[in-house]
Amino acid sequence: MAVIHELLGYKNIKIFQDEEKFRFSLDSTLLADFVNIKKHTKKIIDLGTGNAPIPLFLTLKTDAKIIGVEIQKEVYDLAVKSVNINEFNKQIEILNRDIKDVYKEVGANTFDVVTSNPPYFKYLPTSNINKNDFLTIARHEVLITLEDIVIESKKLLKDGGYLYMVHRVERFGDLVNDLNNHNFGIRRIKFIYSKVTSDNALLVLVEARQNKKNDIVVEKPLYIYNEDEDYTDEVRNIFNFKKEYRDIWYNIN
Repeated sequence: MAVIHELLGYKNIKIFQDEEKFRFSLDSTLLADFVNIKKHTKKIIDLGTGNAPIPLFLTLKTDAKIIGVEIQKEVYDLAVKSVNINEFNKQIEILNRDIKDVYKEVGANTFDVVTSNPPYFKYLPTSNINKNDFLTIARHEVLITLEDIVIESKKLLKDGGYLYMVHRVERFGDLVNDLNNHNFGIRRIKFIYSKVTSDNALLVLVEARQNKKNDIVVEKPLYIYNEDEDYTDEVRNIFNFKKEYRDIWYNIN
């Protein structure tokens, strides 16, 4: 059953969720926060938008036109409801489409920014998949691979356009290879740690530019939880959380 939640601590923005089928993750919010909007940014597209957390969050940063692409009809319906309840119809458009070849409908080489929180896990016969088909498609490369998303981003972006992605650290090598193989230069990297006491990073945020050389800046890491297992101040600022907020269902994928 679909329910309405606030978009984290942003009380003026609502999002439709389905607690049994699909809810957005912390990863998407961190990615949206990581996006660096330029003055000339006019068109943004979010690939695999889910119930549209990234487009919704980006409205806090830009007036640019935002398109979200989601292949799963039931999840797409949640995104549409979220856009409608916030009256963002003039800024955000949600498409129920396959990411592959979506450029034929929305325009090739016309976007300034592509964002994507892709499926993290390779899909193998031995994969430990979720019984929920919606989550399986969201988390495993059943319908699209990491390289597919890089290829489609190249078709969508203007020359020099920006691609922003979040991924698991264990797939970082695959991401770097795919970006380099398709002529994306990596510009910014930020590693995400679950706790301030964690030895190893869990996620990585990446900014890359089409048809540019690697010119990498590694930003200071982000820690999700402090020693008290509460959100760190940096994460609370991203979420716009006040001190009393604590909503534990915003989990990392």
